[in-house]
Amino acid sequence: MSIRPGLCSVTFRQRDPAGVAALAAAAGLRVIEWGGDVHVPPGDAARAAEVARITADAGLEVCSYGSYFRAGPGEEIAPILDSAEALGADRIRVWAGSIGSASATPQEHAAVIDSLAAATAQAAERGIALALEFHGRTLADGPDATLRVLAEVGSPHLSTYWQPTVSAPDEIALAEYDRLADRVSAVHVFSWWPVAQRLPLTGRDELWRGFFARAAAAPAPPRDALLEFVPDDAPEALAAEAAALIAYLA
Repeated sequence: MSIRPGLCSVTFRQRDPAGVAALAAAAGLRVIEWGGDVHVPPGDAARAAEVARITADAGLEVCSYGSYFRAGPGEEIAPILDSAEALGADRIRVWAGSIGSASATPQEHAAVIDSLAAATAQAAERGIALALEFHGRTLADGPDATLRVLAEVGSPHLSTYWQPTVSAPDEIALAEYDRLADRVSAVHVFSWWPVAQRLPLTGRDELWRGFFARAAAAPAPPRDALLEFVPDDAPEALAAEAAALIAYLA
């Protein structure tokens, strides 16, 4: 299975969906993860259907819905599922709460797991899978913590994303991917170094060459590699970033 190069629409929050799709298509990308913060608000099925049409008209596919569902008490997945369904997305990115794994009390941890399990079950009824954002200040803030969440939810309909942990050297980031590899459905691709400075993708060439070599050899490679953030948030930077990503995939 080949990994599809794509774009997270949050990279260009200031652009309308047609502008985002045009940029992605011109850069030679294949798929878009549409964000739920600006471009496809939860519960607005008409907007989601319109964005689905815009995507198809640009010759692209919708790969996922980037939601801001934060699993925990009181969180509702239904409006997010409505938008994902209208968008034609079969995967939704979700967040494992808003507390780091080392800080969560047993009760807080259990509440996030219960919420994720319920949301995953509801999504599966509609033929939609969920995938965890691999991110600090959530229960999926490291490989072992993420594996624990996946095991405790215990559903084949829940996977995880991967991205290099901020400030982690190449070898640490790659070791974290290795731990998660068989549960990773998509990757957020960017080069930040040494902390949050946004470099061109090739600014961490060894990291990405190492990652894509591992991913290509994995029994179940990630389906999508999605550019998330570009230097200076500049639309004119996308062409070079996409070319670098496509070259790594080749």
